[in-house]
Amino acid sequence: MKLYDSLTKEVREFEPIDPGLVTMYSCGPTVYNFVTIGNYRTFAMADFVYRTLLFNDYKVKFIMNFTDVGHLISDADTGTDKVEEAAEKEGKTAKEISDFYIEDFLKGAEKLNFKKPTKFTRATEYIQEQIDLIKTLEEKDFTYQISDGVYFDTSKVSDYGKLSGLKPEEVKKGARIEVNPEKKNPVDFALWKFSPSDKKRWQEWNSPWGVGFPGWHLECSAMILNELGESIDIHLGGEDLKMVHHPNEIAQSESATGRKFVNYWMHGAFLQIDEGKMSKSLGNVYTMTDIENKGFDPLALRFFFMSAHYKSPLNFTWEALAGFQNSLKKIYDIVSGYKEDLGAEPFYEFINKFKEALNDDVNMPKAVSVMWDMLKSDIKEGEKIATILKMDEVLGLRIDSHIGFEIPQHILNMASARREYRKNGIWDKADMIRKEALDLGYIIEDLPSGEPKVKRKL
Repeated sequence: MKLYDSLTKEVREFEPIDPGLVTMYSCGPTVYNFVTIGNYRTFAMADFVYRTLLFNDYKVKFIMNFTDVGHLISDADTGTDKVEEAAEKEGKTAKEISDFYIEDFLKGAEKLNFKKPTKFTRATEYIQEQIDLIKTLEEKDFTYQISDGVYFDTSKVSDYGKLSGLKPEEVKKGARIEVNPEKKNPVDFALWKFSPSDKKRWQEWNSPWGVGFPGWHLECSAMILNELGESIDIHLGGEDLKMVHHPNEIAQSESATGRKFVNYWMHGAFLQIDEGKMSKSLGNVYTMTDIENKGFDPLALRFFFMSAHYKSPLNFTWEALAGFQNSLKKIYDIVSGYKEDLGAEPFYEFINKFKEALNDDVNMPKAVSVMWDMLKSDIKEGEKIATILKMDEVLGLRIDSHIGFEIPQHILNMASARREYRKNGIWDKADMIRKEALDLGYIIEDLPSGEPKVKRKL
């Protein structure tokens, strides 16, 4: 199995630190608003990687976090906390905001059939661990304090910013960092922010440095170190995190432990909308609700995410999604017509090709192509079912729910009655039966032979 590492910028053979357990972490949503389909593309990448590891018989400990405090509007160390601002706008507590949007995300993840991580972590549940990490960095002389908080001194790290590939001055130029004249270096970042003196926050805690809250970058490091250890195998996130957030994670983690933090950094490319960026001003910030309100199955969106490699840009249009919904229905229609053979084994020539595609840096478009080749092949129907069910361990298209069902006898009786009405030219009654069957969830098709074919309505 080979994976592209954003740090070394090369595809490398995957070798876990511990052959018995792969440790993996994905930055999850900041829970102050509805998750967009762009966010879901990044989380789909994590799901594909997770399922591919399991397909290769690895045991995996996979952690995904919820950022429910400390992520400021500017993505740096200025502005208001996104969760606090949402609480003020909606007239709720910060916890009510976080709980609501976490629940919405989990519902969306279930609809997209994301395999549940080993554990979801919330930043607010690791406050003491974050304080302890700052203490360690303080003892090692990597911190300093100014009027608004405790900061990490990036000048103490000789290879700071190595993940982004940019020099500190270039990071500053490209990353919405407002210059604080008190900071020693423009790219230094907050580990602990002090609460404003004139206003009480919903979320603030006592610390050795004063009442406040943790910095956004600190949270992931603290959760990883406590849940997965000082060095982990895989860290995933969107490509936007490669500029500042992940370099800051590396700097504070490796400074605290003296060990390499992550072996494989994986970053997903942005989802484009109609060849452009997703933005509120353009009115194209689509959510799961938008997908469903237009009559689309969320699994069609999952299938759409497989159409480009995770490192490549993917352009979303409603027309494209409609095409993938039709393709998904075609797959369901094909497998629903197969006769299942409970004794059939997967056809391993196709399974091996499928696995080869997955192990080529999780190449989902190639894996899907192998699936289509298998369906078009002349292997036995029972083998096709066994093979696609095995493939679906990674595809996650819920193929099993469309295989091996029996048409109820009363529906078959309706189909026979319709055939007789058609034979005798009683078209109105034939059409009425077809409509009744459709209302009950079944489609009666008329074959050229005159015999009816009954399918479930998808």
